[in-house]
Amino acid sequence: MKKLLQKRVLVPLLALTIFFGGTAFKSDFFEIAKQIEIFTTLFKELNMNYVDDTNPGDLMDTAIKSMLADLDPYTNYYNEQDVESARINNAGDYTGIGANVLTLKDRLVIVEPYKDYAADKAGLKAGDEIIKVDNVTVADFKDDAGNLLQGGAGTSVEVTYIRQGKTENATIQREAVDIHAVPHYSMVNENTGYIVLRKFNEKTSTETKSALRDLKNQGAKKLILDLRGNPGGLLREAVNVTNIFVPKNQLVVTTKSKVEKYNKTYYTKNEPMDTEIPLVVLIDGSSASASEIVSGALQDLDRAVVIGARSFGKGLVQRPKKLTYGTQMKITISRYYTPSGRCIQALDYWNRDENGKATRTKQENYNAFKTKKGRTVYDGGGVQPDLELDETKLSPITKAIIDENLIFKYGTEYYYKNAVTDLKNFKLNDSDFKNFKNFLKANNFSFETQTEKAFATALSVAKEEELNTEINTEYSNLISSLNAYKNKAIDDNKTQLLALLSDEIVKRYFYREGLYTYYVANNFEIQKGVEILKNPSTYLGYLD
Repeated sequence: MKKLLQKRVLVPLLALTIFFGGTAFKSDFFEIAKQIEIFTTLFKELNMNYVDDTNPGDLMDTAIKSMLADLDPYTNYYNEQDVESARINNAGDYTGIGANVLTLKDRLVIVEPYKDYAADKAGLKAGDEIIKVDNVTVADFKDDAGNLLQGGAGTSVEVTYIRQGKTENATIQREAVDIHAVPHYSMVNENTGYIVLRKFNEKTSTETKSALRDLKNQGAKKLILDLRGNPGGLLREAVNVTNIFVPKNQLVVTTKSKVEKYNKTYYTKNEPMDTEIPLVVLIDGSSASASEIVSGALQDLDRAVVIGARSFGKGLVQRPKKLTYGTQMKITISRYYTPSGRCIQALDYWNRDENGKATRTKQENYNAFKTKKGRTVYDGGGVQPDLELDETKLSPITKAIIDENLIFKYGTEYYYKNAVTDLKNFKLNDSDFKNFKNFLKANNFSFETQTEKAFATALSVAKEEELNTEINTEYSNLISSLNAYKNKAIDDNKTQLLALLSDEIVKRYFYREGLYTYYVANNFEIQKGVEILKNPSTYLGYLD
């Protein structure tokens, strides 16, 4: 055992010594080598002498992840399974059960079965909680239990799941799953096309071109590009999608790093499909990374009107680095900048607050930049839309409800209590909203505002200073006022909550395909985009 541990330590140490001997970071070499030697010695002594048996792999995994946690959340270590998952995500296809699955400590929750794929064919529904995969109990599985569902096409997997309190079993025949970057496109009206971009994988620009070509053949003379909820992906595909709408040799994004070889400029390389078609881009707080490169570039070049809510604000670029034994590390190597020169990174991971949380760039610290036509845009907090919509920006109480999965859970409850067969006429009413509020109470929904937290801290200090008896009445009045506000806040956000509930419920009956059809007829942001595109002077007014 001791010889094996020594070998495991010495091999990586030798590799690191060779690596640092051949790099340009010789000024830091002594300090790096010193710290590696300290850690290597500690790791060896710990595994050889600790009173109980240790698992070197688990210890190292914890050490690596703890070290990286002090940096940004995008610099990550990947074991062999993680590497394969990342490859699948970028390729846009994988072999599995054909469902979006949420991994919790003791169960796997089906979030969304994909229509006509394995999980759907086996009868699984959103909300089903898988507690056992083959002979493995999910609660006892130490690694990512979601990996238990993956396997070769044609193989089967037995699952035990809980649905509405009842335990059931199913056999799922695994199959290849093709995840489209463009899951939907259609005509909104006689001359306006609509394209949804879900992610930026290797197929994104090809699928977007194909969709645009088909829509133009159907008569599209205006276009809405939906990037809401798109978490990003491949940078080169962001450039290629932008290239569809802007000329060849146009600067799209610049990356800047402390390592000179990572300083790059990305220009469009191909002839565009259409540089004239009026274009509206939809974004929200979940539009990130590559989505922000596209929306930011099109905004900077005055090529599209961006509407919705401020994007996520991820202005950092990662690159995978191969390690030993099939593992990898994804490292943040640079920041990216839109054509106007702005970096839209919102969180500062290098200057954290007293609780160790990344700080958000304050609005007064934003810097102004100019678009191609001279419009003012800002850095520091995501892409700010040309038209911000209150309906798109999630309120604090809506975020709290989403964070507790209560929209999703209510969707499950609604599905098993109601029969919906007509998508065209589906609409939630006041009675449904009342039922939802009762559902929140039954699930003990509580929402603590930042103001409450501040008041609680102030009262704690007052007690230390023996002033609490003087302010107890006033404090109680303030808390009562806050509780009244919170009760009213749910009603004030009725429109937003009903829209989110409708989206979740529609998916239960008509899958994601039905949701996009529902969007085209009912979604506020799409309707606003159509309204802007209808009036050329209004459209151009946002770009001048």
